[in-house]
Amino acid sequence: MSSPFYLPKLGILGGGQLGRMLVQAAIPFGLDTAVLDPDTNAPCAGLTPQFIQGDLMNFETVYAFGKTVDILTIEFEHINTDALAQLESEGTCIYPQPHVIKTIQDKGLQKLFYKHHHIPTAPFKLISAPSELKNYPELFPAIQKTRTHGYDGKGVCSLPNINSLETAFTGLSVLEKHIDIHKEFALSIARNKNGDIALFPAVDLHFHAQNHILDTLFCPSDLDPNVLQTAQDIATTLITELNLIGLLAIEFFLCQDGSVLVNEIAPRPHNSGHHTLEGTKTSQFSQLIRAVLNLPLGVTDITKPSAMINLLGSDQHPHFLEKCLKIPEVYVHLYGKKQSKPLRKMGHITVLANTKQDLQTKIAHIKEWL
Repeated sequence: MSSPFYLPKLGILGGGQLGRMLVQAAIPFGLDTAVLDPDTNAPCAGLTPQFIQGDLMNFETVYAFGKTVDILTIEFEHINTDALAQLESEGTCIYPQPHVIKTIQDKGLQKLFYKHHHIPTAPFKLISAPSELKNYPELFPAIQKTRTHGYDGKGVCSLPNINSLETAFTGLSVLEKHIDIHKEFALSIARNKNGDIALFPAVDLHFHAQNHILDTLFCPSDLDPNVLQTAQDIATTLITELNLIGLLAIEFFLCQDGSVLVNEIAPRPHNSGHHTLEGTKTSQFSQLIRAVLNLPLGVTDITKPSAMINLLGSDQHPHFLEKCLKIPEVYVHLYGKKQSKPLRKMGHITVLANTKQDLQTKIAHIKEWL
């Protein structure tokens, strides 16, 4: 007997850990999935029989892959948007839409979008060469970010003054005023084609001091309710003005003066939402599936206070898994990456507890074993 439901085929551009968890989230929906990634040993390889090895920046490769699916989504925004635009014009459903990806994959276009739509963000200028630093003394001390291909602290450098030519990037970049921040936090927001919106609880972010890769997050955030409302309003404005269908992750600065600024956004599942696998009633991955299928969005209430710890590189104690799993409400997610490198995200741990103090105690034990 045939199924009474039409189940579209979902294509995912990118086969890393985000794609892996997205494929896993698609299984309860009965979706047939296909994945394109340049690495034959990517975390998604072997998870779906339709894993295709190919260059995400190659027009023909992305276009040919897109013609085999009904709906196309992403786990990584550095892809060929010209191919996506062509596919969209021929009827393939692409979420987030190509115009959204094109805006967000370029940090310069991101900042211009914020400016045009009155989204609060750090003062900035777009530059093309270190010689232009001297033109903007009011931005120093500054942070310089490459406009494309920057992530996990890559493509970011600190410039203490306008004479920092020896450390400045030489290509197209964003020069941004260094902000005196009180804390960094994040939240994710989903939107389906009907225009329904669902916000995830905000999370407090704690980064490694030297490489600025996320170390630990806590949910819910301890933000003042007025600050939280401001962030939620900004998130709703962002996803609406972008006309984005799917999931949007937003990293914020809470400044010392109490103001809220948008740092960066990602149009996909994000490291700041991994705790949702156990910490909220709907995970960010399941929510994305709902959004791109134009289904009712899931509730995002927390199940319990939670924390997430990133597992980086190969420095785990050989018995850390056994030790961690002896602690109640500790969940280990390993990404199946074949090669370990310093600072590479190899997995994460979600921790649940009744109070933040209990979370801190559990985390302290876990970090002893890492």
